[in-house]
This record gives sequence, C-alpha cells and structure tokens, in this order.
Amino acid sequence: MTSASKEKRPLRLAVTAAALALVGLAPSGCATAPTDPTERAAFEATNDPWEPVNREIFAFNQVADKYVIRPVAIGYRDVVPEFARNRIRDFLDNLNEPVIFMNNMLQGEGGRAAKTVSRFVINSTVGVGGFYDVLGANGVPQESGDFGQTLYRWGVPPGPYLVLPILGPSDPRDAIGKYGVDGLADPFNRLVDGTIYNEPTLVYVREGVWGIDLRSRNIETLDQLERDSLDFYAKMRSVWRQYRDAELRHGAPAELDYSLYGPEPSGPTPSK
Repeated sequence: MTSASKEKRPLRLAVTAAALALVGLAPSGCATAPTDPTERAAFEATNDPWEPVNREIFAFNQVADKYVIRPVAIGYRDVVPEFARNRIRDFLDNLNEPVIFMNNMLQGEGGRAAKTVSRFVINSTVGVGGFYDVLGANGVPQESGDFGQTLYRWGVPPGPYLVLPILGPSDPRDAIGKYGVDGLADPFNRLVDGTIYNEPTLVYVREGVWGIDLRSRNIETLDQLERDSLDFYAKMRSVWRQYRDAELRHGAPAELDYSLYGPEPSGPTPSK
C-alpha cells in the first residue's frame, strides 16, 4: 500500500469518525430530562438524549434529500430500466455477501453462513458475476449480517439514538460496527486498496449507487410516511427502531416484557 493510499479512507470510515465526534460533542446539546414520572418514562423510552443535535442533523438530511438525493433517485428510476436496476441491485448485494458471511460466523450462525457461501458461489458463477440473484429467485433470500448485529449478539448495548449525516438513523453501536468495522473488513475495499483503480473513488461509487438505488425503491413510501406524520423525526425514529430490532434478531419475534403488564396476581388460583 502506498503512503498516498494510506491517507485515503472509505466513506464508511469517514462517517464513523463523524459519528464518534458527534457522540463526544452531543452531550452539550442534551435534552433536559423531565421531572414528571410519566414524561420521564417516555423520555427514557425514546433513548434520545441528543435529540436537539439529532434534529439538526435530520433537518440537514431532509434538505440534502429534497434538493439532491431524491431528484437523483427519481432520475435514476426514470432513466434506467427496471431490468438494469435489478441487475445492479443483485450485483451490489452479492458484493456484500463476504461481510455477511463473516458476521454470521462471528454470531455462531453456521446455517446462515452456509447459505451465504452458497449464495455467493452460485450467484457469482451461474449468476454471471452476481448480476443475477439465482438463489434468491429460488427461495434462498440474502441473510442479514453486519458487525453492529454481531455486537448486539455479544451483548454490547446500542447506546443512545443517533442521526448520522446523510446515512440517517443509527446508534453508536451500529455507527462503529456497520460503518467502521465492516468497512475495514470488506474484501472489496481491501482488493482495490492501493491499486491503480483508486480505491476511494470505487468505494464512493459503490456506496453512492447503492444509496441512490435504495432511495429510488422507497420514494412513494417515504413521501406517504412524511405526509401522514405530525412529527416526521419521531416517526422515522420509531420506524427505524422497529426495522432494526427485527433485523438484529434475524426476524425472530421479540421477547415479551411481562413487567409491562404489572405484577403477577398473588393468592390462590381460582378454580375452574
């Protein structure tokens, strides 16, 4: 690796550094915890002590989305045929399989890791370099697996809710895991690092195309969500948490917190 390439870092590492800086700076903008017990319980349930800072970043993201990201996503959807967009999505998903495999193994998910290897090998060969998700079309969908999820399985708490510039909802655990460790471990990043192909450019292109493609697939959904929300920030926080919680558990249902239903009844059990 050349000295010049060492000075360059993938987008995910830059975002992680920004996230950690925000974590260090955000307490100065913490929302004051309410003293009323009911309001205090709601405040703690949101786990969003950095809300003032988060809302500012959220507002910035909304402006960037309105004037740049959403128009580009609409243009991408209008200009690129659906068939080509699907091939691009399958190719990008296939590039991510090695990272998913690594995290499946670190989580002790041998069965999921085996499926991921099968998907990568077959889709990379029969699927013409990953441009066709052959196994996905035959009932073997892509597994989830990132280092934020791995940290969750290891018992690392998420930390407070955190909104990242451009990337949106997250938390410190995911910021370090998904946008830091996974970026370092990604074989694609290592393959092009220090080569004549200019590693940062290729990484930025990959991340940018992935993001625009994802945004193009959710234009109407997000528009409707915003129209139906009295507080779009709070709505997005709730939606992201529900989605991420399910992803962390690989889609398994959440365990019930029986404390929500009050203490168990005491005394003799009524006869039937």
